[in-house]
Amino acid sequence: MIKTIICDDEPATRNIISHFLEGENLPLEIAGYAQDGREAVRLIRELDPRLVFLDINMPGLNGFQVIEEIAGTSEAKIIIMTAFASFQNAQQALRLGVCDILPKPIDFEQLRTAITRAVGWNFTSNETVNLMLEYIHAHYREGMGLEDLARVTYSTENHLSRLFKKYMDTTILSYVHELRIEEACSLLKSRKCDIQEAAYQVGYGSLNNFYKYFKRYTGQTPAQFLDQSAL
Repeated sequence: MIKTIICDDEPATRNIISHFLEGENLPLEIAGYAQDGREAVRLIRELDPRLVFLDINMPGLNGFQVIEEIAGTSEAKIIIMTAFASFQNAQQALRLGVCDILPKPIDFEQLRTAITRAVGWNFTSNETVNLMLEYIHAHYREGMGLEDLARVTYSTENHLSRLFKKYMDTTILSYVHELRIEEACSLLKSRKCDIQEAAYQVGYGSLNNFYKYFKRYTGQTPAQFLDQSAL
């Protein structure tokens, strides 16, 4: 479960987000609530959440001041909320590295989109599939397999395979390979590493396998991709 904190001095906003998370069966665990900026800083440092919903206008410290206070001590993804959206707020939010800005009143579709951007993958209406997705995105660089997913979901491998195919319209193995190749493309495009290092970083112990799946999902070899992205 993704540990989450909601920081807002308005009970209505806290209730709306809580209701949405619980009603959608999302793998987000609400670990705490803060009603002012100083309490938000304390909870983030104490609970080390992976996702924080943070209001800009709160007593004590505003949302931007909270982000500055926790800078360097927390890796939480931040979703800013505000009833006073402005270009200046957007600029400051981007400068501070927040994932998204949600205008109030909170819209469920915008909330879902913001959460998806923050955690990096799409949710489904099935709790078990969501748990699988969370595990896959956390461990796809490792030598994970169906047995690992069966262990964390307390289900059989056959059941998980059928369930994943039903809700994601692809196999678990194909999803993992596609995820790895997407990350490899980002690494190569950024010129942070060469082809061999990119292959190892995304979980391929064999360059032959990396080349095979890279060509399957992109239609190009890694070298061709590098040449094209350099244009």
